[in-house]
Amino acid sequence: MNDIAIVAPVLDDQRDEGPLQMMALKSGDCFLVADGHGDILGGPDGLFDADTRILSRLRLRIGGVGPTLLSSGISTDNVMFTFHGANRPLPPAGGRQVPPGVLHVERQRIVHARRMYERIILTNHGLDEVLAPLSIEFAADFRDIFEVRGQTRRKRGRQEPPVLDGRHVTFGYHGLDGVRRSSVIAFSEPPARLFSDRADFLASFQPRTAFELLLEVGADYEDIPDGDRFRAAAAAARRAMRTRARAGVTPRSDSPTFNRWTNQSRVDLALLTTDLPTGPYPYAGIPWFSTPFGRDGILTAWQMLLFDPGLARGVLSYLAARQATEDDAFRDSAPGKIMHETRRGEMAALGEVPFGLYYGGVDTTPLFIGLAGAYARRTGDLALIRKIWPALKKAVEWLETEGDSNGDGFIDYARGAETGLSNQGWKDSYDSVFHTDKRFPKGPVALVEVQGYAYAAWLAMAELASRLDEPGAEGWAARAEAIRAAVEDRFWMEDRGSYGIAIDGDCQLCRPLTSNAGHLLFVGLPGVERGRRVIETLSGAAFNTGWGIRTLASGEARYNPMSYHNGSIWPHDNAICAAGMGRYGDRDHLGRLLRGLFDTAADMGMRLPELFCGFPRRPGEPPVPYPVSCSPQAWAAGSVFLILKSLLGIEVDAFAGEIRIVRPRLPAGVNRLTLPNLQVGDCDVDLVFERVREGLVIASASRCPETLRVITAN
Repeated sequence: MNDIAIVAPVLDDQRDEGPLQMMALKSGDCFLVADGHGDILGGPDGLFDADTRILSRLRLRIGGVGPTLLSSGISTDNVMFTFHGANRPLPPAGGRQVPPGVLHVERQRIVHARRMYERIILTNHGLDEVLAPLSIEFAADFRDIFEVRGQTRRKRGRQEPPVLDGRHVTFGYHGLDGVRRSSVIAFSEPPARLFSDRADFLASFQPRTAFELLLEVGADYEDIPDGDRFRAAAAAARRAMRTRARAGVTPRSDSPTFNRWTNQSRVDLALLTTDLPTGPYPYAGIPWFSTPFGRDGILTAWQMLLFDPGLARGVLSYLAARQATEDDAFRDSAPGKIMHETRRGEMAALGEVPFGLYYGGVDTTPLFIGLAGAYARRTGDLALIRKIWPALKKAVEWLETEGDSNGDGFIDYARGAETGLSNQGWKDSYDSVFHTDKRFPKGPVALVEVQGYAYAAWLAMAELASRLDEPGAEGWAARAEAIRAAVEDRFWMEDRGSYGIAIDGDCQLCRPLTSNAGHLLFVGLPGVERGRRVIETLSGAAFNTGWGIRTLASGEARYNPMSYHNGSIWPHDNAICAAGMGRYGDRDHLGRLLRGLFDTAADMGMRLPELFCGFPRRPGEPPVPYPVSCSPQAWAAGSVFLILKSLLGIEVDAFAGEIRIVRPRLPAGVNRLTLPNLQVGDCDVDLVFERVREGLVIASASRCPETLRVITAN
């Protein structure tokens, strides 16, 4: 999402388990990333609050070494991290050495209300008394998240000397932005020795007894940590997570494994969703993108529109309130543009990076309009549309003016300053757009999928204007048809059976085969015959690995299955392509895509990451992870819901009071699926899908009021 280097994790050379999976917890604008031991070692990990790392080191040592790992993981509701381990040999105390495996070590941790709470329990399962020297190493470097990601700064603010006060240590930092930031680590027990970077304890306990230590880390000191505070925070965190996860509809099937996937995806979205004054907003992903992103928020809300339309309402409200009002080359802003990204750290405040409120996404503005139209059809909520109508009009004005900088009829981009993103579509790495001879295109660049989004935006404006009795509907409908015809004329490659990725500033078509063409299917721009050809191209071996569709076909210039955008597999990209396949009536390829992503999720703990490598599937081998992929990621978690909606063939038209179900199919291994309490306007209905025989699924509705019609075509 920003082309900045990402640093690798620092490994502990005293461990024998090898590199450990990173574990993430989040609450609001505060999130934590640690390894499978629960340790923070100063790489890309830490406790972050408002894009600043307020805890850069936290390591548990028993007898000078870390415990061995038995198991660790995050609870199914994404609230609590738990580590189980055992001691290594302890140094002699009183003439006896304590052998390994006598002490059970348990760490439990939550993040709630901008604080980290941790409980450490050591239990003696031996036959003798144990004296165990225990140390907690800690540090707070107050690095901006862009520094943690690898960006260097010429100058930093002033770090205060740590202040030691019995059971807690206070760290302070005076930023160059004039803001003082602080961090406090507090313990339930007074340490035997307390240093500015370490607290030492001597745990002494009889057989079958335990030693308990609680600690908290936050921006300030609240109280002495204890079990009651830990339990109260855990209960509050679970309540909040449960409320978010239960919003809308969660599908229920007769397949426990499929339910595990949808449930995990639901709680991942609940974890990433933050309740803002404008409503719920799904932050993009942990660790690098735990903040509102325009494109990610819109597409995630679109994925969830059938199941939880309240998410779209929150996204539209937030983005409308942050629409650009002025031209600013540094922030790539222009009146009417919709926000790409916002940050709250020191570097953003100082303008060292443009991402404090950044508008360098060419696709976010048409997607905003398109989501508004889709939300209105799904809910019938014209009150919100009226409220944001001024923002929608300004957004479409940008499309019609500065969005087409060279007047050729296509929406294009060229960054305003060298600090901005070089590519401003969803594939925003520097090398993601190119010609077949590997040349990078001269700007301005018009991406193919952005023209599709603009087509959907103008159609949405035409429909909304008609419903609101506002002027302009005919003109916007004509613009939609004009850009549809222009895309068919200028982007189509008859010899390749697909559309080129972009037209450059010299009016030359970039002809590599990419997954971007699948986004045109999502909005329904291609004619039927060309749509089917795109589906066949995307379903061929050059794209489809068996796990999913690559971003770039194998054999193309710059193809690399381990790259970020040039041959990797992105679940959200697959979901958009799959929804497009469903729109063109192809449930078979759609079902196979869902199966590949399901198998990927099953190999990755039922959680789809931001992306994974595009190597072909081989018998007995798992999918290959991308090393620094965000996990969880909002639009990856939302992918299963968009694909499922398309496979079931559901369309909701709240204005007509209709649910249309056309040629429904069920996922492989699922014979019955229910969508309980699906709300359409003021009505609730239960939808049931049952497999009668292979290839035939029957849909039925119960509790359906007379004001709502369910129309099925099997």
